[in-house]
Amino acid sequence: MAMPPEVKALAAKVRNWGRWGDDDEIGTLNLITDDVVKAAAKEITTGKRLALGIPLDENGPQIGVVPGRDNPVREMIMVNTPITGDPTNFTTSDDKVAMGIQAGTHWDALAHVSYEGNLYNGVKSSEVITAAGAARMGIDKITTIVSRGVLLDVAKAKGVDRIEGSYPLTGADLDAACELGKVQVRSGDVVLIRTGQMQLFFAGDREAYLTPSPVPSLQTVEWFHSHDVVAVATDNSTFECYPSEREDAMLPVHLLHLVDMGMTQGQNWNLEELAEDCAADGRYSFFLDASPMPFTHGVGSPVNPIVIK
Repeated sequence: MAMPPEVKALAAKVRNWGRWGDDDEIGTLNLITDDVVKAAAKEITTGKRLALGIPLDENGPQIGVVPGRDNPVREMIMVNTPITGDPTNFTTSDDKVAMGIQAGTHWDALAHVSYEGNLYNGVKSSEVITAAGAARMGIDKITTIVSRGVLLDVAKAKGVDRIEGSYPLTGADLDAACELGKVQVRSGDVVLIRTGQMQLFFAGDREAYLTPSPVPSLQTVEWFHSHDVVAVATDNSTFECYPSEREDAMLPVHLLHLVDMGMTQGQNWNLEELAEDCAADGRYSFFLDASPMPFTHGVGSPVNPIVIK
């Protein structure tokens, strides 16, 4: 399926290829400078911490739509095992886990998707993506994601606890959430978008959690680009409309974000407790450490993002 002309025109408007050099592999994360991090640290006033990751277990959000993206299965490989054979000496318990790297709360690497044969910066996907993983633009190229985080509680801005259906979020919706939180999104920020969809997952309805879901649409792409946002995460499983918002383009927001803008995406973030806390103290910006795990050649990574206020 060829990219439709309107979407290709939008892609050209937001494309960051060459902005940080032809060999760049981290895209908009270049905008997290030392000064950005120092400014983010000033958001810490109380020391309160909140974790945004969902539980890693067999009851995760995956229901078989993406083959092989399995929920975590953990098993014990040693249980009170004496290393020397003497049970009164040193004994240990150990376990292992098998899972799809993007099964739970996660980041997508820039190598995650391509179109017309291209990854970010015009790199040919056929040259770098093999059965061994991503030789370039893998998640291992991202050493840290530490910056100011901003919660855009679009549901609260609309006066609801959860937005129903597959509502396509617009730039105006994001502006309204900024106004609600009395916050301005600035260069280097990580934006977290709350729609309330995560409530369905915690209620045990994994199918309803998957779809329909209120999500960032093509109408938000220029908004993220103009604000120099470095990464965006959502409280749903697909990030954008699934099935796609356009019949003639498969998951176009993924393509424009990751391929054209070089902007990291995150899904399955639990923003419920954070939203309550932000509403209580009136502060919708905070220090955020959402650094990925350094899987060599990985095209994504689990993450347990930590907010410090």
